[in-house]
Amino acid sequence: MSFSKALDLLKLAKMASVRYAGVSLAEISEEFSCDHRTAQRMTRALEHAFPGIVTKTDDLQRKYWLLDQFDTRLLAAEGLKDAELVALEMSIRRAMREGATNEADTLRRVRDRLLAVVSKPMARRTESDAEAILEALGYACRPGPKVTVDEKLLLTIADALRGPFLVSMTYRSESVSIGETRLVKPYGLMFGTRKYLIGKMQGDSGKVRHFRLDRIGSIQITKQSFIRCPDFDLESYAARAFGSFHSDDEYGDVVWRFRPDAAKVARDFVFHPEQKLIEESDGSILVKFKASGHLEMAWHLYCWGDAVEVLKPKRLKKMVGPNQRSDFKIFP
Repeated sequence: MSFSKALDLLKLAKMASVRYAGVSLAEISEEFSCDHRTAQRMTRALEHAFPGIVTKTDDLQRKYWLLDQFDTRLLAAEGLKDAELVALEMSIRRAMREGATNEADTLRRVRDRLLAVVSKPMARRTESDAEAILEALGYACRPGPKVTVDEKLLLTIADALRGPFLVSMTYRSESVSIGETRLVKPYGLMFGTRKYLIGKMQGDSGKVRHFRLDRIGSIQITKQSFIRCPDFDLESYAARAFGSFHSDDEYGDVVWRFRPDAAKVARDFVFHPEQKLIEESDGSILVKFKASGHLEMAWHLYCWGDAVEVLKPKRLKKMVGPNQRSDFKIFP
């Protein structure tokens, strides 16, 4: 049996054990993108490898293969991959940020049970690798449409962050139509309306730069490693912006007042991770935080019509004031 077929058989055994009714030929064909005869051969291999397999037929005469007691030693031997643990951790973070505490608690229990099955050395190694990736995969999620990005590009950057290794990439800036080759130290990713690679140019003065992922052409991981600046924290850095755009010139106090009829809706929003809400005597609320990105703020505030007043900064107030509408009947 080839290596890939062995992995498929193990995957099929897990499918037969975790699905309450078992797994059918049609489900096998769909999962493994194979024809009916190949699915039949896979079930015969499953029966040979796992004598405890049982079969049953439903009212429509569809046959199912069910493994009641899947040997957890196989799961322990396979281990828990760092990318899988990262996916769980990122899902937990998203759930917490969206206020879905029940879902976050459930995901934590799943994570802990998976880590309990594998050996202690493997669990520590997986957690260590996952922590390194998570440290780099900070993000600033904001409401609104997203720009699609090539999955292979994200996987390459994730591998480079794990090193960490420098990447050589072609990048097309706003003023240049043809991509220029750049050698970059990747520090992390930020996901907003657009997705950015956060890093520093090799040989630069240490300035943190943003590279839009949709403007990156070819990218390769080099064999050259580097040491990340110990003082750089991606979460703190992300909090300096409302969305994904950073500007030291714009960074400062932001204060918005939502009138009483909009306050109930605004209370449910997390406009910024470090925001403060202040209740006013007339039922309105003040939202206070520090950030940059006036244009992204203006884009979001537009959908509130005239139900919000910008108190600070003055530059944002001038951008928003003339464009507020009074005919928006529904708040975001």
